Amino acid sequence: MKKSFIFYMTVASFFLDVNSQSSDPQWGIKFSGFVKSDIFYDTRQTPVSCGVREGHFYLYPDNVLPDLEGNDLNASPSFHILSIQSRLKGDINGPDAFGAKTSGVIEAEFFGTCETDINGFRLRHAFVKLDWSNVSLMVGQNWHPMFPSESFPGTLSFNTGAPFTPFSRNPQARITLKAGTAAVQLAAYSQRDFISTGIEGPSNKYMRNSALPGINLQAKIPLSENVTAWGGVDYKKLRPEVKTTANYETDATIGSMALFTTVRIKTNPVTVSMMGTYTQNGTDLFMIGGYGVSEITDPLRQDKKYTTLNTASFWIDMSTNGSKVTVGLFSGYCLNLGSVDEITGPVYSRGSNIDRVFRISPRIIFTSGKVSFGTEIETTSAAYGTMQSNGKVADAKSVTNVRVLLSAIYRF
Repeated sequence: MKKSFIFYMTVASFFLDVNSQSSDPQWGIKFSGFVKSDIFYDTRQTPVSCGVREGHFYLYPDNVLPDLEGNDLNASPSFHILSIQSRLKGDINGPDAFGAKTSGVIEAEFFGTCETDINGFRLRHAFVKLDWSNVSLMVGQNWHPMFPSESFPGTLSFNTGAPFTPFSRNPQARITLKAGTAAVQLAAYSQRDFISTGIEGPSNKYMRNSALPGINLQAKIPLSENVTAWGGVDYKKLRPEVKTTANYETDATIGSMALFTTVRIKTNPVTVSMMGTYTQNGTDLFMIGGYGVSEITDPLRQDKKYTTLNTASFWIDMSTNGSKVTVGLFSGYCLNLGSVDEITGPVYSRGSNIDRVFRISPRIIFTSGKVSFGTEIETTSAAYGTMQSNGKVADAKSVTNVRVLLSAIYRF
């Protein structure tokens, strides 16, 4: 991590030097970012299965875990302080190319790439963008096209509304056709840090082996001066196995789609954002769901057919627009819709024994200059039960975690 950080800062210094010597002061790289420390207390345990990086990116509470006397071991509270969300961003500008205005972004943070790499310096965004009058092209790693980057929840928590919000960053190529403030966007993407799961555990190899990128098509439509809507469809294909457990080659795949719509209402005092999704196999988006084996089509070869686990989700976020004091409220709900076909074999998913998840989290943020202090009380309930052959969960009972979060942020 230390070597990576020194290398990154060396490159940053180089670009700053180049910028200072450029004949055009608008060309070069401009750095920004923030230092953020989160102090949080949870009323329940936060294992890796319910969040990442020692619970910093929190999804939902874990199920009841009884000891020999029937006591719930997961009902034990926990406390932590972490600064791993701190990040550095470089906005790059340069001369025109191919008749288009050019720009780029490179951004990294100390969140690491896995639990053992916590505090590790990792890439968040790295892309180049070309803008013509009515067309733009973006190539590189950026937010997944389903993530509502122009209208996402303003939570203090780093989960930004997950698992209700599709949350992922992906290498991609994205072309946007613009007509005033309206736009149509087509994107093709792969997986890197945010990945699907399968017979060999979490990996991006399942999408790579399908030999097809994920495809996303969406439109942005201004409904009025204060209201903007987005909506679209997403499709991806996985190849869970190259060879079966009986050592025969297999080309069986599992396709999945998602439908989504987002609305933002922005007035002087308040901004309201909301999003609804129908998602198949949403593991890579930090949502509940996945897929399972529906049929063994050849017992000798162990050839398989698959079916998706599907989820409906909705969230709303409201926030005042004050410069010194900001008050906000986030609420989200997601529901396990089960599978299209009957599941007869293994399941590869997140939260396959969860019927529904609900969250409500009010927040208040105080800002002076570049410094902000905020607090958020995040209450999340998950209903656990037994997954049936149709993918739905029976006899679900809710467990609830309350997270009290305090944040200190210094922007530069």
